[in-house]
Amino acid sequence: MPNYLEIESTSGLDQTVKQALKFKTGNFVWKIRFNTALDPQTVNNNNLSVSSPSGQIKTNISYDALTNEIEITPLEAYAKDESYTLNISKRVTSKGGKPLKNNIEVKFKL
Repeated sequence: MPNYLEIESTSGLDQTVKQALKFKTGNFVWKIRFNTALDPQTVNNNNLSVSSPSGQIKTNISYDALTNEIEITPLEAYAKDESYTLNISKRVTSKGGKPLKNNIEVKFKL
């Protein structure tokens, strides 16, 4: 599937992530919806990141409190056929201060 986003592996999740998106640009935006309100102070570049074997990708991270959704937008294009890892630290907490159960790691390839 060379023209699709390919999930290579996941860890720290209770469920499987599946996605098949046609590669049109190198600017794929991750949208992650949580089932509870988050502490916006913990939604930042220290606790969420995208990396490749050559280092961390610069991203813009935003949180919508109405939908409990985080968006991670790359500030530089992803390279086709390169592997990346989306990292979400368990330091991301709910509004009540409860952390994620595990660190989450999603390996993907464009």
